[in-house]
Amino acid sequence: MDTAAINRELLDYVDRSPVSFFAIRNMADELDRSGAVRLYEGERWELTPGTTYYTTRNDSSLISFRIPAVWSSGFQIIASHCDSPAFRIKTNAEITVENRLVKLNVEKYGGMICESWFDRPLSVAGRVVVQTPEGVETRLICIDRDLLIIPHLAIHMNRNVNDGYKINLQKDMLPLFAEKTAGPEESGTGGGFIGLIAAEAGVAPEDILDTELNLYNRTKGTLFGLNNEFIAAGRLDDLTCAFASLKAFLSAGPGRSIAVHCVYDNEEVGSGSRQGAASTFLSDVLHRINAACGGSEEDYHCRLLKSFMLSADNAHGVHPNHTDKSDPTNRPALNGGIVIKYSANQKYTTDAVSGALFRKICTAANVPVQTFQNRSDQIGGSTLGNISTIQVPLLTADIGLAQLSMHSAYETAGARDMEYLVRASGWFYASSVESRGDGCYSLLLPDSIKE
Repeated sequence: MDTAAINRELLDYVDRSPVSFFAIRNMADELDRSGAVRLYEGERWELTPGTTYYTTRNDSSLISFRIPAVWSSGFQIIASHCDSPAFRIKTNAEITVENRLVKLNVEKYGGMICESWFDRPLSVAGRVVVQTPEGVETRLICIDRDLLIIPHLAIHMNRNVNDGYKINLQKDMLPLFAEKTAGPEESGTGGGFIGLIAAEAGVAPEDILDTELNLYNRTKGTLFGLNNEFIAAGRLDDLTCAFASLKAFLSAGPGRSIAVHCVYDNEEVGSGSRQGAASTFLSDVLHRINAACGGSEEDYHCRLLKSFMLSADNAHGVHPNHTDKSDPTNRPALNGGIVIKYSANQKYTTDAVSGALFRKICTAANVPVQTFQNRSDQIGGSTLGNISTIQVPLLTADIGLAQLSMHSAYETAGARDMEYLVRASGWFYASSVESRGDGCYSLLLPDSIKE
């Protein structure tokens, strides 16, 4: 597997996916090119063995799956998320300052490092809902130019900026958008911010019924380091895992289980939406697969006991300037391999069984493994695995790649780790788990896989 090529593909995907809607549309386009059949939740499903399918919800979550010619086991699922912390643009966004400058009113989405958003080129992406003769229509927009900036206050006016200055979201984080002019004809936007959005969507301003728009970081992803051993980009958490699992899903050979690639939205704000991990999305899809393949409700529950899910979301690597922030004995390193995440308080789903089975898969794939646990005196974050299993109770392990600057506007990870994750994910999809639910599991590994 060509590590450099994988990272070029990843960075291209990240750059083309400024918000969840584009991350999902780009995945759907890739599935279309591969010959996958699109399904719609509002239509009946008729499924054929040997075929790959996918469906979306809210245009911001996606589940794809491949039915083997002979389905004799359960589901092999990798679940990730496509949203990242950002600034959401509020309704009635324009604020005029001293009749001269125009800034936009925004609010925080997710837990972010606000400082990282200052003084860098930003733009706007998301969706607008427009009225049509038939009703309403959703259109995605991405303004592909440097449009806004959130300016720092000069150090001369804030001598405490380097001494723990507390950022006020409503005051400090509003982006500069335009210079106020005498009228729309002079502004070049045809009517301010909404005029600009309408032009991008190809409609008149009065045809816009509602919007769901974010700021996004315009800085392109890159490889860096003496030997290009690191990658840096916005939204590496969690587009690295979403990208790697899709790439593995498309290339993995058939196994005895149904391979499932699941990407949720809204993980960064608790997953409590109809397209998030707390929703019925995965449960609905698995039930419909089971029913379309002739299975009963009893068959469905038996198949869940023959299933395995990886909750794939990145982990904190040891920071070179803050080595004391990591646990004394569990210290993930960039380029050190896939991280298995553990938490006694069930913030992560990994237990001894799921951890052991995933280690065996990584051994077969010749992929190094490392572990993450929080320092005992620190409260860690959580992810989608323990939320998703409320709806679908599966054997699950939480995994990810070691990274730095998590939730920054620009994050850092290891270049070799991407290849490790793609390779291990391919082996995972080609494997099967057997169990009666008595604590004993059999892992059926392929002899090899096509890479």
